[in-house]
Amino acid sequence: MKGLGVLGVLLLSCLSLPSPAGSQTSPSPSPSPSPGPDGRSMDPEEAPSQHHAARPPREQKAGGAQEGLPPRPRCVRCCEPPEQRFSYPQYQPQINMTILKGEKGDRGERGMQGKYGKMGVAGSRGHTGPKGQKGSVGAPGERCKSHYAAFSVGRKKPLHSNDYYQTLIFDTEFVNLYEHFNMFTGKFYCYVPGIYYFSLNVHTWNQKETYLHIMRNGAEVVILYAQVSDRSIMQSQSVMLELQEQDEVWVRLYKGERENAVFSDEYDTYITFSGHLIKYSGDP
Repeated sequence: MKGLGVLGVLLLSCLSLPSPAGSQTSPSPSPSPSPGPDGRSMDPEEAPSQHHAARPPREQKAGGAQEGLPPRPRCVRCCEPPEQRFSYPQYQPQINMTILKGEKGDRGERGMQGKYGKMGVAGSRGHTGPKGQKGSVGAPGERCKSHYAAFSVGRKKPLHSNDYYQTLIFDTEFVNLYEHFNMFTGKFYCYVPGIYYFSLNVHTWNQKETYLHIMRNGAEVVILYAQVSDRSIMQSQSVMLELQEQDEVWVRLYKGERENAVFSDEYDTYITFSGHLIKYSGDP
């Protein structure tokens, strides 16, 4: 507690001291450098120690004028000499080189092709495009080659069996396209290979058999047969054959081992034989 009382007395005594006489005078111009003890001129800023060294006598004189007061505390320089002052570093601006854009350089060489990626998902179907222009007319094609073959013949005379096979000869010609059916031999000669349809129609003789064959190149293909009967009837047979060029087709009456006959007269045609081409072998 005594220490605190002493400090309070010292503080009050410092505040009650009068200001120095030269403290309110106007500032004087800067003094010119004065020569030092060794004859050199000295900067005022370089001699702070002498200035401060000269102040204690004035303070003592002033202190001696006021007797009975505690001595005024000495003023001590708190800042360091100029040569020891702290120098702040100069600011060096940092430039971001990435934002500086130069002139466009030359185009480099093409690099190697990379690997193909995975196939993506197929997209939706696009809209239908506009209709294109009409193309130019093409070159004319080859002439169409049509292949036809057909015949239809009849007989107005009856025929009875004999000791040998007999070829049925026809005396009436209904259709004979390109003369492929020979009326003298009673045979059809194939000049257009392909598939043909043939039909045979006869009138039987009462109390006699009817026994005929449709032949191809000397081989029996189909038979037309009717048993003995008290009355005569119409009998028919048909067949489809695939013929090659120069094949022959005709009708043969069986020989006399079994008595047979076909009926007809000069007023009506009871016996007919017909055939026509269905498909040419060269067509797809």
